[in-house]
Amino acid sequence: MQDEPTPIELIKAVADFLRNEITPAIKGHNAFKLRVGINALDLVTRQLALASGGDAAEHARLKQLLAADGSLIELNRALSDKIAKGEVDLATPGLSEHLWQTTMDKLAVDQPNYASYKRELGDK
Repeated sequence: MQDEPTPIELIKAVADFLRNEITPAIKGHNAFKLRVGINALDLVTRQLALASGGDAAEHARLKQLLAADGSLIELNRALSDKIAKGEVDLATPGLSEHLWQTTMDKLAVDQPNYASYKRELGDK
């Protein structure tokens, strides 16, 4: 493991450099492609910073909800199967809360500027 800078700091520095120093000089379709690349770097930064905590919380909720153990993927598949078979629904204690929190955690990584996400954060 390296000390500093961290991978998050490195990626953020590259994205900031591209955004602030390079983007103003690029025009047309290349400017669009550059913005797509910067957005991808920003997404990776958020994934590195936030995803593991969200995944751990989701995993813990699924274990409790299903009273089962397994990987996050396995438990999500099990929950999906139970929903598809009608064995659980929104009346199932904890399911609605789990789905809501999982959605909010995923939006924090994928779309933190999404208007509805920001509105919900303000309501809490």
